Amino acid sequence: METTRHFTATTFVVHDGATLLHNHDRLDMWLPPGGHLDRDELPREAARREVREETGLAVDLLAPATDVTPDFGRELPPAEHVMLYDIDRLDGEVAHQHVDFVYYGVAEDRALTPDDGEAASERWEWFDRDDLRAHDGLTDEVVALGHEAIERVASRRW
Repeated sequence: METTRHFTATTFVVHDGATLLHNHDRLDMWLPPGGHLDRDELPREAARREVREETGLAVDLLAPATDVTPDFGRELPPAEHVMLYDIDRLDGEVAHQHVDFVYYGVAEDRALTPDDGEAASERWEWFDRDDLRAHDGLTDEVVALGHEAIERVASRRW
């Protein structure tokens, strides 16, 4: 059986020492904003769009420094992490996977105005380092990446 792969982008949005998560209805998991790349999008474009649609926030994505100057084409700023998730199985084999580009972003404020059809603003919560450690409903991965995002934004030179 052939495995189908979709490209997705996720952003840990940080403001004032906290990151933004919501309890995803379908997955029943606390997650940051994110979703599938459209056919005409690059990963960083999808990351910004998904944050804007799901939260109403405009974010500046951190961009790791690179020093490659290609002769042809252009280098795309890398994601903080690239993850591979098994989404479903058929006949005991993985049928569908997500290749997820994970970014860290900075929001200027916490004023949430999700688009129609997205999770309401009341479903989103800001988690600081202590909240991430104390919340029983978070996966270890979300806690670790949330901490890393908060630290990376705090150490960013403006």
